[in-house]
Amino acid sequence: MNSRANIDLASATRVSLPKAATQRDTRLDVLRALALITIFINHVPGQFLEGLTTKNFGFSDGAEAFVLISGISVGLAYGTRFKPGNKLSIAWKAIRRALTLYAAHMITTFITLVLFISGAWIFRQPGLLCEVNILAVLMDPARGISALLLLGHQIGYNNILPMYGALFLMLPLILVLEARSPLLLLSVSGSVWLVAGIYHIAPHTMLLDGFWFLNPLSWQFLFVIGFVAVMHVTRGGRISYNPILFALSLAYVVLSLIWVTDKLWMLGDHLAAFGLPTVVTGFDKTFLSLPRLLHVLALAYLIISMPTVSRLLRRPADHPLAILGRHSLNIFVAGTILAMAGQVILYVTNKDPAVGGAYVLVGIVAQFAYAYYLEHKRLNTAGQRPVATSVGAIPLPMRIEKRR
Repeated sequence: MNSRANIDLASATRVSLPKAATQRDTRLDVLRALALITIFINHVPGQFLEGLTTKNFGFSDGAEAFVLISGISVGLAYGTRFKPGNKLSIAWKAIRRALTLYAAHMITTFITLVLFISGAWIFRQPGLLCEVNILAVLMDPARGISALLLLGHQIGYNNILPMYGALFLMLPLILVLEARSPLLLLSVSGSVWLVAGIYHIAPHTMLLDGFWFLNPLSWQFLFVIGFVAVMHVTRGGRISYNPILFALSLAYVVLSLIWVTDKLWMLGDHLAAFGLPTVVTGFDKTFLSLPRLLHVLALAYLIISMPTVSRLLRRPADHPLAILGRHSLNIFVAGTILAMAGQVILYVTNKDPAVGGAYVLVGIVAQFAYAYYLEHKRLNTAGQRPVATSVGAIPLPMRIEKRR
């Protein structure tokens, strides 16, 4: 692209990217940024902007979108380089990424503890100690800290990174199976998802009876679907436009909209009465029930099937959303910390709608400003070299072929 967007975000200095960087396909970055903003808004419950996010208009939300996008990103960053002579290094890179995600999770977890404990003390609000699943840690700190470090206990709203890290630990096996046969990988992945959902197989928690909030054995299926799809495209394949599939996807998205807005959840109970497992008929997020899975896939197919939407998502590399999505892990960590501080503020202000809305808007602006800071730092470190391909910033060579 030769055109550049003029950015004026608060007092942030305009980022000027090299020409090579502006030629990137930024659709993944933009979609990732939108998912991150949605997750941040939903992690500050009780303010009016929460009612405008996707979870209020369909079965899936920002978490499903983020994992599907991640599967596509990882396919481009790891799958395309998983070749003889390079397999061990790519597998090791995946393990290192999992360790990075673990460290990021520990940062958000312990800062969340500090924020809620400090808020309870400063504002004399002991009820804060009963929020976001931290009371179990405080009741037995020695056992509680150990559980946090071992991922046997997760603070509320701090549960995406453990699941995501587990997916990276699975990645070497995913790479091996996909190299052997994409169909084999999808079959194994789908079977694991189904069995885990039927028999409730998931990592257990240590302080309280239950499972991880987001079961990696279930969510890996969505991740793998994105991975296999993009690997198919990079090998010269097509995701063909099919009018029947397009109509079915659109109908399902509309049905989901009506179902959620009219609160028709009891219909799911009627479906369960036929003896079908809840992973097929329910809306459980832990085991990624089928209605949620189908919804995000239907949305994805509609997006890539409509050239107008695709063009709208393809922004210049110096567009705010492209920059935000390019630094996804840092922004996610910052957004989580801001969301936890926001929850403390809303608690002590009795969820004042004006305070909550204003805080979320300021938090979004702060994340964009932080993304600009990270971009300046990256450009200075790279000596104005083009943007490198990585898990956090990769192109999307998705092509749609219409059937005649």
